[in-house]
Amino acid sequence: MRKMLLAALGLFVAATTTAAPFAWQGGAKAAVSLGYDDGLDSQLDHVVPALNKRGLRASFYVPINGPTLPARQNEWKAAAAAGHELGNHSLFHSCSAKGPGREWVQPHRDLDRQMAAQVQEQVIAANTWLQSLDGRTRRTFTPPCLDMQAGGQDFAAALRPQFVAYRAAGPGLVTDTAQLDPYAMPVYFVEGMNGAQLIDIVEQAAAKGAVVSLLFHGVGAEHLSVTREAHDQLLDHLARNKARFWTDSFVNIMENARMQAGR
Repeated sequence: MRKMLLAALGLFVAATTTAAPFAWQGGAKAAVSLGYDDGLDSQLDHVVPALNKRGLRASFYVPINGPTLPARQNEWKAAAAAGHELGNHSLFHSCSAKGPGREWVQPHRDLDRQMAAQVQEQVIAANTWLQSLDGRTRRTFTPPCLDMQAGGQDFAAALRPQFVAYRAAGPGLVTDTAQLDPYAMPVYFVEGMNGAQLIDIVEQAAAKGAVVSLLFHGVGAEHLSVTREAHDQLLDHLARNKARFWTDSFVNIMENARMQAGR
């Protein structure tokens, strides 16, 4: 019994000593990742200029069949040159067609009809395409629809060496190094939220010293959108409080977080 208690105590001490609060860049209280999926026109028309104006950096997850390609690829190059991340969102935005609200998934883009190896090849090819735009080899991945199985098999685990991190879990905050799983980082789906709700999320992160990731699609247009007013209210809050919020690309934030966690 004594040995069992000592062993349990050792596990408890190890668990408690390996957890450490994050120390964010510049003494910030929270690391804020703004991510924009699907390569939409509103992101180039409004979001990139709004971020640049305020000196904020974000991540844009651009599938190569996105609506802004190829006609606006020079604008994506300019966004990357300004410090924004072009994140991987696969070649063709394939998702599972199962479940409510997935009627839009076309049969040839249904992950349930594809092989894991096939999807892996597409994701790696998307990395090559993105590198041709920004010249970078370090980036992050957001699986479309956060689906990580193809044909009933996990396709994402084998791709981990290709990426710094995945945005791949439901909403939540990561508050210390022990909680950090770079390949299951939580993300808030923010469609329909107003400015006060968006600001409340980042303030919760600041209160806990956390990393927080927000997932946008359309801004003032297109699908799963928020209004421009709500988006600008959030950006204004982050810009006014740069000492408290480190707002940067997901790849930069996750490289920093992984270094702190020793992972």
